[in-house]
Amino acid sequence: MDESEIGGFLRSRREAITPAEVGLPTGPRRRTPGLRRSELAVLAGISVEYLTRIEQGRDRHPSSQVLGALADALRMSTDDRMLLMRIVKATGGTGICPGPVPPGQAVRATVRSLLERMEPSPAFVQNRLGDVLAYTEGFRALFAPLGLLDGSHVNLPVYVFATPQSRSAFPDWELVADDAAALLRSQAGCGDEHTELLVDELTVVAGASFTSRMTGAVTLPRRTGVLRLDHPAVGELRLSFEHLALPDADDQTLVVYLPADAASSEALDRVVGRQPRSLRALTG
Repeated sequence: MDESEIGGFLRSRREAITPAEVGLPTGPRRRTPGLRRSELAVLAGISVEYLTRIEQGRDRHPSSQVLGALADALRMSTDDRMLLMRIVKATGGTGICPGPVPPGQAVRATVRSLLERMEPSPAFVQNRLGDVLAYTEGFRALFAPLGLLDGSHVNLPVYVFATPQSRSAFPDWELVADDAAALLRSQAGCGDEHTELLVDELTVVAGASFTSRMTGAVTLPRRTGVLRLDHPAVGELRLSFEHLALPDADDQTLVVYLPADAASSEALDRVVGRQPRSLRALTG
């Protein structure tokens, strides 16, 4: 991350919040999106000159008290605050970053047992790089026909950006690509050589479709939402997903997919081999 990363992040959040959200009058003429610097400075209790230096990258080490005041004034979410701390760490301050610790590869026995209990629902465990470490048979049935599980090392960002089949698999490929890049962008610059190697690989392999997403303000990938999937056996599926963080020491996330509507529920049952509810009632 460059020297103005803190300033760029704060500026993007300032421009994204409306005066009404912080109790200020909108006014008839506002040439600046979001809050003016002067307005944010007043809310945070700092001078406009100091805020300008921070946003322009001329002060790369604001105190934790100043950052906390700015985060409060901007009504930052917990995710945004964590991103801010990672950026501070990356630019030489103090914060939370994975550092040189290798991404977790071993999945605990209890987590594997949980996956078994979830069968045949599609679910998998990934680490901070998007490596797929373990999955249910339902996940295999859903994604293997799309080429995701080809090869011995399965990585979601690599599949999204370096496998042409992913563009037909995901009707909303641009949104999926945004999430895949955000996963790596939130780690980049923290002195994590493992992330940097993957970023370098995708920079060469994917080119602009990847690098264009590695600039601008840092964001986190969506943790919940709906994924549209074009499956060769049943056509389009709409799947709700949840990203559930495992304990910090695991450095892993459990991702679960559920049908988002009745049509997707019936189609998903066919893909994963689940008996329809009415049939289960008759044979149970």
